[in-house]
Amino acid sequence: MPKLPDPAQKNPEEKKGHATNIIQRLRKQFPSAKIVLNFSNHWELLVAVILSAQCTDKKVNEVTEKLFMKYRTLEDYIKVSQEEFEKDIHSTGFFRAKAKNILAAAKMLKEKFGGKLPKTIAEMITLPGVARKTANVVLGNAYGIFEGIAVDTHVRRLSQRLGLSSQNNPVKIEPILAPIAIAGITNPPAQPEIKVKIVLIMRPKTSVEESKIPELASASLTVFMPPPIE
Repeated sequence: MPKLPDPAQKNPEEKKGHATNIIQRLRKQFPSAKIVLNFSNHWELLVAVILSAQCTDKKVNEVTEKLFMKYRTLEDYIKVSQEEFEKDIHSTGFFRAKAKNILAAAKMLKEKFGGKLPKTIAEMITLPGVARKTANVVLGNAYGIFEGIAVDTHVRRLSQRLGLSSQNNPVKIEPILAPIAIAGITNPPAQPEIKVKIVLIMRPKTSVEESKIPELASASLTVFMPPPIE
């Protein structure tokens, strides 16, 4: 079999096409993929994403099943004491920092944004506990807005392996990856369920047989990976 050209050597337009091909293949393999975290509104999505830091999605869902029954409105988060809230989320780890940020975010959301999640990264990152990665995940899944890419270890590793970026620094990876990956999501226009497809490529954590996703996605995308340097 002839060697495929290394995508890392392609120009920006060619890389967009490369990303589109990757996403189309994932669309076929995972047609009904959705984010693993459970939530019923935008605020609960933000809470769940903050809790997921250094914690499995499975554990977060176990915690939020009771948490979202206990705290049903934004006002409930504003009124609860940090000490009590810490007990409710203790098993997710880093519970003190998470509790402090979530409760402070609830207050800011009410006072500054009228109780509704903002729709830009610039505004999202003003909320306590929200950095670019969290903002990107929340905006994509709440509004279908893709201003950037949530860059983590999975993003770095697979973006390199797929020939989309050669950088190691997440800050440098995002501006390279965002335009080519977003082009793949929006061309053809994204359907509602496609809002998590970029996460499928870069961070394969979905409700479709979650434990098998990394293996399946990796096998599916092998054709797009440049050959290793000998």
